[in-house]
Amino acid sequence: MSRLQSILEYNEEFVSKGAYEPYITDKFSTKKMVIVTCMDSRLVELLPRALNLKNGDAQIIKTAGAVVSHPFGSVMRSIMVAIYSLKASEVLVIGHHDCGMTGLNSASILDKAKDRGVSDEVFSTLTNAGIKLSRWLTGFDDVQQAVEGSVDLIQRHPILPRDVYVHGLIIDPKTGKLDLVIDGTKQGNKYDN
Repeated sequence: MSRLQSILEYNEEFVSKGAYEPYITDKFSTKKMVIVTCMDSRLVELLPRALNLKNGDAQIIKTAGAVVSHPFGSVMRSIMVAIYSLKASEVLVIGHHDCGMTGLNSASILDKAKDRGVSDEVFSTLTNAGIKLSRWLTGFDDVQQAVEGSVDLIQRHPILPRDVYVHGLIIDPKTGKLDLVIDGTKQGNKYDN
């Protein structure tokens, strides 16, 4: 049986038994926060538990390395939707120790893409279009600097409301311990500076 088939069979039973009922909530987060965190599978259950979050408490955006890489990319758009449409008033950027984006080698990923059938013609076309894949697939050397960079990018965004706090944290993916990197309540919105 394929993984997809297994998921669909489980889901049919989940719905038919009403197992979803404890999770019913509306689209507005009760804690009025949006979290940008890593897609690392170790954080799926650990992060909400370590932050005392239950279903409906926060919008959670997952991206490789918890990195906000472009001021007008999809992650920033999601943050703005959470703030303006879903009433979030705080943003938490939560990176983690032992992240796969630490020291990410773009050449290695591009070699693996070639091994899996992506042709040199595709790479040439992208290069000719001005897309720098090696830059796009670059990770970071230090998780704290990555968190600080993402917080800074969010804080400086021209349409971020001045009353929204942006915090930076790092979580231990084994224990769930949080380390505070930036307390947005003390820093304020850098756009004002």
